Amino acid sequence: MSDKTRHEGHHIDPDDWDDFATAMHGVLDACLARLQAARDLPWQPVPPGFAETVALDGTAQPLPGVLDRMTGPIMAQATGNTHPRFWGWVHGTGLPVGLAAELVAATMNANTGGRWQGAAEVERAVLHFLRDTAGMAGDAFGILTGGTSQATILALTTARTKLFGAGIRQTGLAGLPPVRVYVAEGGHSCIDKALEILGHGTDSLTHIPTDAGHRMDLDALRARIAADRAGGIEPLAIVGTAGSVGIGAFDDLDALADLATAEDIWLHIDAAFGFWIQLAEAPWRDLARGIGRADSIALDLHKWIGVPYSCGACLIADHDLHRAAFTSRPDYLASGAEGLAGGDLWFCDYGMDLSRGFLALKAWAAFAAHGTEAFGRAITDNCRQAALMGQLVEEAPELELAVPVISNICCFYPGKADPADIAARLQTEGTAVFSTGKVADRPCLRAAIVNHRTTGADIRAAIDAVRAAIA
Repeated sequence: MSDKTRHEGHHIDPDDWDDFATAMHGVLDACLARLQAARDLPWQPVPPGFAETVALDGTAQPLPGVLDRMTGPIMAQATGNTHPRFWGWVHGTGLPVGLAAELVAATMNANTGGRWQGAAEVERAVLHFLRDTAGMAGDAFGILTGGTSQATILALTTARTKLFGAGIRQTGLAGLPPVRVYVAEGGHSCIDKALEILGHGTDSLTHIPTDAGHRMDLDALRARIAADRAGGIEPLAIVGTAGSVGIGAFDDLDALADLATAEDIWLHIDAAFGFWIQLAEAPWRDLARGIGRADSIALDLHKWIGVPYSCGACLIADHDLHRAAFTSRPDYLASGAEGLAGGDLWFCDYGMDLSRGFLALKAWAAFAAHGTEAFGRAITDNCRQAALMGQLVEEAPELELAVPVISNICCFYPGKADPADIAARLQTEGTAVFSTGKVADRPCLRAAIVNHRTTGADIRAAIDAVRAAIA
């Protein structure tokens, strides 16, 4: 036997699986230890020389050293969003059970774009669960995505297919009238990006003023729709917001659904984190009333539910229309009656990706292990904690609440101090992570609490730290 034949198939897998197993147990122990110590591990600045530590030159390195760098300097330079006082942007905290799911998913290495496999059934189960949570009709379906940004593109593509027909996939935009999408002031930038990518441009997006409750003003919306139609512009979609990124506001989704039905316009809901407020106690769960009447919903599982990044979903009420907007099966992707090419569900028919990982397993594991009750308690706690933060701000003479707390986001002004300076100081000290924003065009500190590890004591300590920083 030649040397070439003897070594075929053995140059990538471990030479000694027992040694590899021992090393992997060490990796698992390091990961578990970090999760257990989350309270002691805030964000820290990336140290000098880190780039050199991870530089690659194409040569193989001993596996023990590779694993040591992964569990040592690389894992230490996390975003810090596992820490109980991380409230910046809207970053989920992760779940320990997600570690197990990611390990199993990597072992399976499933490509869930198509073919007859159990991973597709797991994703189907997750999508049915999401559909039922929203209260959508039984025909509704969807697809898991990397996040709400991708889900928004899929939803608006499907809306456009309904408006102009599936033939647009061949003919493109030439000769079509201009379109309009409507969203409340403060709508997420992923809507802008979706319209850029779809070729309509951000000029096709109109921001509708909000009322005193920070909900889209329906009279202003009706007036703009009428004016656009009179000017030859086709309304493509109304985008309702379930949890605005700035202040956590919710549109009146039932009223939007009534208006969208009357005007025969697609209703899409941006529910990146607000989707999950349905699991909370009253009064917060009532903020999302009517969400199931939407034509499409974009949501994340990696925010308030804490599924490891990244995992989002696009839900669409019309299953057949959704498939018509995306399915494309050349000969090499033909289904078969039997074998691996069989099965009725190929997710490449519902989105952009043919090659896609097993996103569903970590979502499935989260709800199989914890159920909705535990998540509902955590979400309710976060809303109460945001209200507590607002109360503490109002009680502090040197602080000013920027806007009443609606759900899980608290925005406030730190006296005359620059919010960006205060945020950076607290982040660097490892005290707490606030991000910044603007309310009434005035810079503010912003806490978006989607953290199941946060306690009331953390809220009090963080506000004390802000007060000390501006003293």
